[in-house]
Amino acid sequence: MADEILSKTQRKREMHDLQALGAALAALSESQLASLEMPDVLRQAVLEARRIRSHEAKRRQMQYIGRLMRDADPEPIRAALAAIEGGSAQANARHRRLEALRERLVEDESALTQFAAEHPDADLQQLRALIRRTRFERETGKPPRAYRELFRFLKGA
Repeated sequence: MADEILSKTQRKREMHDLQALGAALAALSESQLASLEMPDVLRQAVLEARRIRSHEAKRRQMQYIGRLMRDADPEPIRAALAAIEGGSAQANARHRRLEALRERLVEDESALTQFAAEHPDADLQQLRALIRRTRFERETGKPPRAYRELFRFLKGA
């Protein structure tokens, strides 16, 4: 029972952490916020906080969000927020793998065959066109538009 009793300082620290998490939620874009799993009341409070311009009103709204966060489990929200912000090691590793795959596809013809075997449902015609355009951009010194499109294609595959 003594382990469950928290000091006032510890409770305040936890509340400030929850308010900071709420502020991070308020800084997300609409689509990023929509992708997170959270109670509807909390989502509405975060959207309202984004609308508020008055400093004092925003402070009170952040306190309200912190209060709402007490009822919600903050760990899944923290994990999803870390993944969105790119702070997670998994997201960084996936990004590096996609970049390496993109380079292999542009440099090596056999990489396309291997990719086709691993992803049979991928649109290979579009992929070949992107690879050709990327090579052409590199040869002519044009901006890397197809190079970025190739990355988006791989990310979606």
